[in-house]
Amino acid sequence: MAIQQRIFILLGAILAFAFVCQRIRKDKILVEDSIFWVVLSVVLVIIAIFPGIAIWCGRLFGFISPINFVYTLLIALLLVKAFGNSAEISMLKSKVNDLAQEVALKDELNQEEKDAEADKAKAVADQSDGARIPRS
Repeated sequence: MAIQQRIFILLGAILAFAFVCQRIRKDKILVEDSIFWVVLSVVLVIIAIFPGIAIWCGRLFGFISPINFVYTLLIALLLVKAFGNSAEISMLKSKVNDLAQEVALKDELNQEEKDAEADKAKAVADQSDGARIPRS
């Protein structure tokens, strides 16, 4: 692996790690979600510092160039992360839909209770008006 590629990977990993740490400090990302990015950054730093790992793995899996192995590994990891995010988003959409339906039902019940109370109050008012009719 060329030195320029190693420097590029190392700088990218360090920038990604710094960005994730900044987002954690500003409470813009949950710690649980940031673990993936921190681990990915550490793996990239290790690969940049010890290129023999990428060379060995690249040969093991039949890659012509170690950098192709690194890029393929990154693409695969990001696809796994994207799939996990997609599954989580689907689950959250379902929960939001369920909550919206529950809130709508509760609002409907509250409105029916208010209408029943208003009808009851009107009936009581009508009865008391009937008792006040002057006698001739």
